[in-house]
Amino acid sequence: MKKIQMVDLQGQYAKIKESVNNSIEQVLDTSAYINGPLVHEFQADLEKYLTVKHVIPCANGTDALQIAMMGLGLEQGDEVITADFTFAATVEVIALLKLTPVLVDVEPDTFNIDIEALKKAITPKTKAIVPVHLFGQVANMDALMEIAVAHNLFVIEDNAQAIGATYTFKDGTKKKAGTIGNVGTTSFFPSKNLGCYGDGGAIFTNDDALAHTIRGIVNHGMYTRYYHDVVGVNSRLDSIQAGVLQAKLPNLNTYCDARRNAARFYNNAFKNNPKITTPTTKSNATNNCGQICDICDCHVFHQYTLQITNGKRDELHAYLLEQKIPNAIYYPVALHAQKAYKDTRYKESDFPVTNELIKTVISLPMHTELDNDQLEFITKTILDFLK
Repeated sequence: MKKIQMVDLQGQYAKIKESVNNSIEQVLDTSAYINGPLVHEFQADLEKYLTVKHVIPCANGTDALQIAMMGLGLEQGDEVITADFTFAATVEVIALLKLTPVLVDVEPDTFNIDIEALKKAITPKTKAIVPVHLFGQVANMDALMEIAVAHNLFVIEDNAQAIGATYTFKDGTKKKAGTIGNVGTTSFFPSKNLGCYGDGGAIFTNDDALAHTIRGIVNHGMYTRYYHDVVGVNSRLDSIQAGVLQAKLPNLNTYCDARRNAARFYNNAFKNNPKITTPTTKSNATNNCGQICDICDCHVFHQYTLQITNGKRDELHAYLLEQKIPNAIYYPVALHAQKAYKDTRYKESDFPVTNELIKTVISLPMHTELDNDQLEFITKTILDFLK
């Protein structure tokens, strides 16, 4: 059995080596390292894949979130609601822009933002909602968009973990994750489902005026060189990274399917164990009645995250490492409890689900190169430990 890795980028690269190398050589041959032809080609291809009017590449996923908020014209003191159980980048940019982050609890099954908690958090100062499509599953966008329209709020989708996922609305229409709200953002960090070989990110929108503003912001506020029309930043996707992404994008659906297949294997292995709660995949078309579907295109499994319900999550984490099985705890500290984001507005009773998840979740190896031998070893090792 080959070595188990949390993410096997080397194995993935081996299958697309020629295409990746050709793209990189093209950049080297032309020396168009910044804003070169491959950046524009990748942008156009991603627009087509997502069926979105505008993709604006940028330097990383955190920048993408910040620039999206800058483009919407949010002002100091405006409240932005987001989930408590996620990576810090989501709330980090809210604080950096001197906006007011408002953290709310998440659903116990999908780990996505809790709709009822979101409703209760809205005040006259609320200007935007940032749903995080955590671990690759799209949040309840039917309910969330209804709330946004009713309260005249912007929706900024944090799609860093769910590129390639598709959301099915109650009326049967479908949209790619990240293209539903006013603006969506993503990260191309190497371990993402669509990752480059360094840092990279992008912003998506169907709003022509917003896209124009954002294009200026990512390039020092310039539309014409040395003429600065808006306050901007320096955040561009370099051509080599665009070349890597250009080589990978045609494989994205295959990558998502490989992750779903691995998730099915895990689910089947663990389904009868009372000490394990496997990830829930909600059928978006029937989200309001809570029905559960088989693994489908609403989840792309950036992470495969279990809940260990017998109080032995930490012991399992250590044991798996001893057995050379990589694993991770996303996330060990809730955002509301982080030193940087503590606030007297929050009470521990506001976050019962998040506070439970940080004690029970564990993420297993999940990537495109997992084989049955590895999956069998991982699942057998966990089941033996939990006997």
